[in-house]
Amino acid sequence: MSTDQQFDRSKSPVVSSKTGNRTTPTRSIVAGVLAAVVAVSVTAAIIPSGVVAASVVSDTPALSVVVVDDTGASTAMDRGAFMDGLEELYGLSGKLRARIFAPARSIQVPVLAQLFGDPAVREPGVHSVNFAAAGGPLTVITLVPFEEKVKGRLGTYRMGFWPFEQGTARASAYDNPPGFIRVTRENQDTQVSEHFKLRDFLTKDQATVWPKYLVLREELIDKLELVIAELEATGTPVRNVSVMSGFRTPQYNQQGVGAGGRAQNSRHQYGDAADFFVDNDGNGRLDDLNGDGRVDMRDVRVMLDAVERVERRYPSLVGGAGMYKATSAHGPFVHVDVRGSRARWGIS
Repeated sequence: MSTDQQFDRSKSPVVSSKTGNRTTPTRSIVAGVLAAVVAVSVTAAIIPSGVVAASVVSDTPALSVVVVDDTGASTAMDRGAFMDGLEELYGLSGKLRARIFAPARSIQVPVLAQLFGDPAVREPGVHSVNFAAAGGPLTVITLVPFEEKVKGRLGTYRMGFWPFEQGTARASAYDNPPGFIRVTRENQDTQVSEHFKLRDFLTKDQATVWPKYLVLREELIDKLELVIAELEATGTPVRNVSVMSGFRTPQYNQQGVGAGGRAQNSRHQYGDAADFFVDNDGNGRLDDLNGDGRVDMRDVRVMLDAVERVERRYPSLVGGAGMYKATSAHGPFVHVDVRGSRARWGIS
């Protein structure tokens, strides 16, 4: 069975709202998410098949969602909790298009657990679902276990060793990652959010080696999308964002460790950091964001200020942020991460 599959659900399960003897259409997102979960479960053998229809039933002031399986059995759940769960699927930004799970970790999105129990996703891979719904497409990504890395490699892909792989991490934020996303030529363009694809976060080496392996946290993607939304809300249009550096394998990170270079314990190795800049004109450099006719650290400050506002609004996404000047190799950029504690550097 292929672990990188894409499904097309042209017909969603039946969803209706009943009030007395009247039946009227209700929110298509309910059908869409149910279709998505069914498609993934049937084809990827994640959970048993069966859910074919759903209704939102209102015979009393309290609405409930009724899920009907192919045997005719039904399960009711609170409509409010159901809809809240659907919103959670797409993150705080509402723009996530992928959910990432470790092999031994159950799907802990409440709406899915409530509908289908709490099954573990067993088969590592990228399981994409296309469906017509207000929430948009959703991809379930299951990680290759960390333990499959042998002597610093996964297959022919060189990774190296994490800073505390042979000992005890100084804090849980530096624990070894739970696993890796297997990225192939075929799935590298998978959208993980509205603005980002898997390939945007790959380590920039071993160009001819496939598959590649990636560590990536949902919280980072969510934070980047919120920063983009904040920039746009405050008058800075964002049509394209370039990730200069996303995930770095430890062996790649080590090549730049030293005075004025990369940190030995860089957050980039943990999949929760990105160096990025707004590049609407696609020239590979930061744009003039403040409209003063120059591209300099004042434009980096525009991005940093958006990061600050996002962290104040969403404390769960607090992390590091740093401003970097242009060099002969690159233009100015901002670093952002979701390490769980506030850190700042390079700010004047």
